[in-house]
Amino acid sequence: MYHSEINHDNICAISTPAGSGGVAIIRISGKESIPIVNSIFSAPILDAKGYTLKYGTLKYNGTEIDQVMISIYRNPTSFTGEDVVEIACHGSTYIQHKILEILHEKNVRLANAGEFSQRAFLNGKMDLTQTEAIADLIYAKSESAHKIALNQMKGSFTNELTELRAKLIELASLIELELDFAEEDVEFADKSQLKTLIDEIIKRLKELKKSFSYGNAIKNGVPVVIIGRPNAGKSTLLNKIINEDRAIVSDIPGTTRDTIEESFIIKGIEFRFIDTAGIRETLDSVEKIGVNRSFKMAKKASILIYLYDASETSQQEVKDDLLTFQNEDSLTLTIANKIDLLDKNTMIGDLKITAHNNSDVETVKREIFKCFQQIGDNHEGAILTNHRHLEAINLCLKDLEKVNVGIKNNSSGEFLAMDIRQSLHHLGTITGEVSNEELLGNIFANFCIGK
Repeated sequence: MYHSEINHDNICAISTPAGSGGVAIIRISGKESIPIVNSIFSAPILDAKGYTLKYGTLKYNGTEIDQVMISIYRNPTSFTGEDVVEIACHGSTYIQHKILEILHEKNVRLANAGEFSQRAFLNGKMDLTQTEAIADLIYAKSESAHKIALNQMKGSFTNELTELRAKLIELASLIELELDFAEEDVEFADKSQLKTLIDEIIKRLKELKKSFSYGNAIKNGVPVVIIGRPNAGKSTLLNKIINEDRAIVSDIPGTTRDTIEESFIIKGIEFRFIDTAGIRETLDSVEKIGVNRSFKMAKKASILIYLYDASETSQQEVKDDLLTFQNEDSLTLTIANKIDLLDKNTMIGDLKITAHNNSDVETVKREIFKCFQQIGDNHEGAILTNHRHLEAINLCLKDLEKVNVGIKNNSSGEFLAMDIRQSLHHLGTITGEVSNEELLGNIFANFCIGK
């Protein structure tokens, strides 16, 4: 396992959001964190046990700074694996920055973005997937995003990868053992069993890969694209769903020229609703750009709402539109609008509504949530949410496919072992069992300071 050299100097940062508040927390980590805080605190903490709280006064050069609570965490059972002290002070920005100024004079430097989490990783407190889950947990905007991040932080994804790596290591060991006994013509790895095991690993990796669209949608909001012809009521439906006049509603066709996006939480799930330009043939160059964007957004949807004006659109036109809009990567919800003008029993659609009717809009929300549940039913176990993990799994799959081709062509065990080792390398980069300065720098640069 490769690890960057751990910097053992003392670091500090404000761990609570910027600005004034009732309470602020300043975190200090490092070998001298406890003695340094002890030197400016009214109560002795040098011999304090870990996981204890002390109440007292922060003083510096005879001047009282604030009445504070001190939390003490002893290595190695702290978040970073080092001695850690957290100062809970009043939330005045003056007090916060005054404490940082004093700590700086005491040879404690301001932490870099994500440096506390980086030290936790480097000290073996958690792997990379768990540290990345911390950032996901902080920025989670919905119950489902919170749940996935929490499970990943607890090691659900790590356990999955550990099991897969263990199988690959066993395969590589058997093949390399054969190479050591090549002259004796001894076979330790049955090629048919080897292929069966490789196929099992490939199948699970492909399931993880497939879960990315679901996991990424939860993490960033489930994209719901509303598409249809001009004046179908798309903007009206968007406004009613989010309870806000976000999109311009007009009887003039082609009012919406560009995509309009708004987020809304339904039963703890964040959905990103995207209203699009009405689909039609047009000579207007600006509107034409909007129409092209509508088609592009439709391809990116997890849930596609096709809305049509039941009073103006024939059933054959609906069928033609659905053939144009539908794609295999998204669930399509077909909705007939303006049913108050016609006999709803003659219309195609999962739902028949009047977009101005609040009860009908609530029905639409319920159906959207059902679509989300249907997408989720296809994914069990660990769920992929990170682009970096997806890229590593893609590279791993390529190498394992090479192993399968090698087995089929009866290739030398030397080549098989090389491809298996390479696939292990790619899986190792996910958890950090294989890492480098550039990789770690890119990951932790996206964390907030103080975490």
